[in-house]
Amino acid sequence: MKVTHSLALVALAMLQMGHEGDGYIWGYQLSKRSGVRSGVLYPQLDRMLDEGWLVDHWEERQEGQKRPPRRYYTLTDAGRMELGAVAHRVQTEQRFSTLRGAFA
Repeated sequence: MKVTHSLALVALAMLQMGHEGDGYIWGYQLSKRSGVRSGVLYPQLDRMLDEGWLVDHWEERQEGQKRPPRRYYTLTDAGRMELGAVAHRVQTEQRFSTLRGAFA
């Protein structure tokens, strides 16, 4: 995958979120944390799924729940390695200097 600023933001947010709680990440939460709008985020998530960086599942619908079920994403071992490599590039490449410390 081409490493863009939006992918770098998503990678940093996902790595941070993957260490919190149960490791399940959902799109709206990721969009808010990364600052990447949904029209860019969801195609990236689809590509990550195709690459084997993520696995996904839908939450169980609860009786009386008014919102639609969430689609949860979980990083695979390959995904942690690949997104870790993206995070390393953020720290070492000049073009990402404005992103350093974004998720410290």
